Amino acid sequence: MTKTMVLVLSAMLAAGCVANPQLAPRPGGNPEQVDLSGRWMLRNGSERAVSNEQTIRIPPPAGIRGPTYQRPRARKSRSDGSALRVFLQSGKSLKVTQTDYGLFFSFDRAIVEEYNFGEKRTVSVGPIEGQRVSGWDGRAFVTETMDADGNVLTELWRLEEGGDLLVRDVSIGDESAVEFSTQQVFVRR
Repeated sequence: MTKTMVLVLSAMLAAGCVANPQLAPRPGGNPEQVDLSGRWMLRNGSERAVSNEQTIRIPPPAGIRGPTYQRPRARKSRSDGSALRVFLQSGKSLKVTQTDYGLFFSFDRAIVEEYNFGEKRTVSVGPIEGQRVSGWDGRAFVTETMDADGNVLTELWRLEEGGDLLVRDVSIGDESAVEFSTQQVFVRR
């Protein structure tokens, strides 16, 4: 009996020690020497939301228009990533300040987001925590924020049309499906 209890307790401890999902770190620096800095305005009609049948339950904040209709879907045991929306900021005007080590995004002169190149840290808004990594992927700046269930908010920023457009691709999903995605286009002021 004692041997059986030890085996059961050992199995329970081993199951409890399973590691949470982790984001892979992104490289530091800015090898392509891309400069996203400047003042930008959201181009009218530039937002395009794309979703599949598994949409997020809570609409994203103002400025990011996502699906408002929730189709019935099968329940899954994991969260659907909608809590990640608290980490998603947006606005009509955008000021980007860039240093050798990071980027500062100021939306509508009120909300400032700071990202360091090659960072990997825990971020929180109230009781909601996420793991964040950020850095460059070629000429695009990428941030990823993951909740405890493995859902990931990904933001990709890149310049187009010779630097006159700043394009932001946003998606929320897990390893099996993208729940929500949208694109914003900002024009240089």
